[in-house]
Amino acid sequence: MGTSLADLEAQCQSLANKLTLPLLLKRNAEEFADAPALSAGDSTHTWVQLRARTAALSRGLGALGLQRGERMMIMMSSRPEHWLIDYAAVHLGAIPCTAYQTLSSEQVGYVAQHSAATVVVLEGAEEVARWRPILKSLFALKRVIVIDAAAVPAGDARYVSFAQLEADGGRLHQEDPRVFEESWQSIRPEDPIAMMYTSGTTGDPKGVVLSHRNAFYEAVAVDVVVPTPMQVPSIAYLPLAHIAERELGLYRLLYKAMHVHICADPAGVVPLMAKVRPPAFFGVPRVWEKLAGGLKAKLSTLEAPRRDAILAAHATALEAFRLEGSGKSVPPELAQKVALMEEKVLKPLRATLGLDALTWASSGSAPIPVEVLEYLGGFGIKVLEVWGMSETTGCATINTPSEFRVGAVGRPIPGLQVRLAADGEIFVRGPVLFLGYLSADGRIESPADADGWLATGDIGTVDDEGYLTITDRKKELIITSSGKNIAPSRIEGMLRAHPLVGQAIAIGDGWPFVTALICLDADVAPTWAKARGLPPQSLLELTREPAVRSELEALVASINGRLSRAEQIKRFEVVTEAWGPATGELTPTLKLKRRVILKQYAERIATFYENA
Repeated sequence: MGTSLADLEAQCQSLANKLTLPLLLKRNAEEFADAPALSAGDSTHTWVQLRARTAALSRGLGALGLQRGERMMIMMSSRPEHWLIDYAAVHLGAIPCTAYQTLSSEQVGYVAQHSAATVVVLEGAEEVARWRPILKSLFALKRVIVIDAAAVPAGDARYVSFAQLEADGGRLHQEDPRVFEESWQSIRPEDPIAMMYTSGTTGDPKGVVLSHRNAFYEAVAVDVVVPTPMQVPSIAYLPLAHIAERELGLYRLLYKAMHVHICADPAGVVPLMAKVRPPAFFGVPRVWEKLAGGLKAKLSTLEAPRRDAILAAHATALEAFRLEGSGKSVPPELAQKVALMEEKVLKPLRATLGLDALTWASSGSAPIPVEVLEYLGGFGIKVLEVWGMSETTGCATINTPSEFRVGAVGRPIPGLQVRLAADGEIFVRGPVLFLGYLSADGRIESPADADGWLATGDIGTVDDEGYLTITDRKKELIITSSGKNIAPSRIEGMLRAHPLVGQAIAIGDGWPFVTALICLDADVAPTWAKARGLPPQSLLELTREPAVRSELEALVASINGRLSRAEQIKRFEVVTEAWGPATGELTPTLKLKRRVILKQYAERIATFYENA
């Protein structure tokens, strides 16, 4: 980059210090009035329509008593109403917060009480049933809004349908539009824009409060490093309780006047990609792992000539990808071969997946195995890791298409500073650092030290070129009974790189050696078995299939050959249960809930170490 980092930071600061959500929505409604903003299925909102409905709902919320600084909890799937009610609350200076739909009743009770929400917005009968028992304990609660009018409990004055709220607010707005226009004028970049609860992999969730400046500095900084044209299409498929989707789907949408296509069911992402063909796409590691697994399974079913042609192209592109990913230049002769393979084989293959227009594919939220990155890179799908957290408004470090290192999570975005403590823990400070956590008494308290540094809990290293590599979570390090420190995420990532493996957990904290529990991939395992001529079997039957056991034994042996003696997996077992957010083993962002799994399988784990 020709511009200095100081100049880039100044550029980002200058822009972000002028931006708020209401200002950008107003700009878009004026400058891009009839352009598409938000689509779900066959329904599309233009920018002027999006703002008009936001105004009506904001007036409706104000009439219900929602005030500046109060929290509004939302539990619904990704649908236009979610964007609308969120934006509407922000125009009042209130703080919207989305709760994951997979939360248990106990978890719902915790976030509802901790947030002291005055307004709750629910999707339908299932959400109403889950929230109704705890509403009596919410002393600050004023009203409950329900999207599905049929799910509104009869005779309970606390409830109002979304349609009624919008109709009432619409009448108020029509009578006096000045009230809405004046309501947001006092909102400043330093004011809260949203709150989100961390996934809680190691303890109770915390309410992370972000400002308008946080949200739009992030959008500006990422765009400075990886420029994106205005009004490009994008896909929103992650829950809006996830920082990545909130930043990309709610705020970057506004900053770049994008056209966001909502995908309520993540299983529909691949067909939607083929339709939308977005230039950028963010995926949590499991999305890319499943794509790699699906490609491997698909290749195994092709006739030899077609498969061999693809594998030859893959090998050529992979050679170039490895050179680029290690900071080396690609020789002209190899570059020419890749260009030929790209045109004849790889780009047409990506087109079938809707990935031919993709110029920036990114992965974050958790580590992703290098094997997966290289496998996809061989198809011309250059997945680049980013790193960050809710507390850094999403991405804090970034790999770019022109400057990246495979296995690293990139370099800091402009204005973000990184330093390592003596034990390798990563500390950060800068303009994307959140306002703080919501305390029980309603105050927002920052955990940063007196100099503005935040301890992230992640362990990492920084190379001579400034690229950060994450080695593990500080709280998740395995310390064996002999005192060996082991990063479980590395071992788990190597296991998940195999298409048979859906999830895996490495165990060994306080034990003499490392063991593992493996959960098969419910989508890929049957295809893998079919390609090998095995009879049709259920997932439960496949966990007991000798060929599956043999394959996993070979996988573990291969992995052990790349691990130190202390890290090697001495024993493993294939679990018969499927792991997921609904059953409690995974967070909504598909991270392992280690405490839950270790408790659930305690007896089985103990058998690993009998007579050890």
